[in-house]
Amino acid sequence: WRIEVYHREIKQCCGIERAQVRKAVAQKNHFLYALRAFLRLEIHKLRTGNSWYEAKVSIIREAIRAYLGNPTYSLTPTA
Repeated sequence: WRIEVYHREIKQCCGIERAQVRKAVAQKNHFLYALRAFLRLEIHKLRTGNSWYEAKVSIIREAIRAYLGNPTYSLTPTA
């Protein structure tokens, strides 16, 4: 039963089924990187007590904050 829970969580958290590639090597790489991301989220959860979703949100929030503090690209309006 625990394996089914992890399978569902890997699909939801790490996007393991969203590979936009056709070559076997690229699919294997995507699968392994998604699995690595999930394992890192699991280790983070065990160390801090935060859920996978809280960890993902905090990572994304920090990345957005860092980008807004020092934007690399500037978008010009087209209209």
